[in-house]
Amino acid sequence: MNIVCLDMEGVLVPEIWIAFSEASGIPELRRTTRDEPDYHKLMNFRLNILKEHGLGLKEIQATIAKIDPLPGAKEFLDELRATTQVLILSDTFEQFAKPLMEKLNWPTIFCNTLEVAPGGEITGFKMRCEKSKLTTVKALQSIGYETIAAGDSFNDLAMIQASKAGFLFKSTEQIKKDYPELPAYEEFGDLLAAIKAAL
Repeated sequence: MNIVCLDMEGVLVPEIWIAFSEASGIPELRRTTRDEPDYHKLMNFRLNILKEHGLGLKEIQATIAKIDPLPGAKEFLDELRATTQVLILSDTFEQFAKPLMEKLNWPTIFCNTLEVAPGGEITGFKMRCEKSKLTTVKALQSIGYETIAAGDSFNDLAMIQASKAGFLFKSTEQIKKDYPELPAYEEFGDLLAAIKAAL
C-alpha cells in the first residue's frame, strides 16, 4: 500500500509569497521556507509586514487568482493519481489553496488555516499539527501505508527522509549540496519515473 506525499509550492505551483511580493512591490515577502527553516518565525515575519503595509487576505487572494500551476504539473499529477494514491502536504493555508486545487483538478490537500479578522486582516495562523508533514507521514505509516515523498524546501526534508523513497524536486543548490544522498530532479517526467520505480 503506497501513498505519495507531495509538497505544493515550488513543486506544483509557483511560490505564493514570491508572487505576492512581486505584485505588492514588497521585496521582504520573497522569503520562503527555502530561506528560513523555522516556519513560525517566517510566518510571524510575514504577518508583521502585511500589518505594516495594511494588506490582508483579499489582496493575497487577488494575486493567487492569477497564479497557474507550473507547466506540466497538472498532467504529472493526473498521471500519478491514476497510478497510486496522492496526498499534497503543504504548509500553506486553506484560504490560499482552494483556487490552486481547482486548477489541479481537486487533489487532496492537507494544510493549515489562517485567522482572519472581519475586516480581512490576517491576525494569526493555526497549524494543523506540530511538524505537520513528518507527523502526517508517520501517521500514514502507522495505518499501513508506505510513503514516497517529494519536495523542494527545508520543511520537506523530514518527510522525505522518513519515507521509503524520497526526492528533492526543483530544490535549491544549497539544499542539494547539503543533502547529496537525496536524488534531485528538475523535470516532472524524471520525478514521475523515479516515483513509479519506487512503487
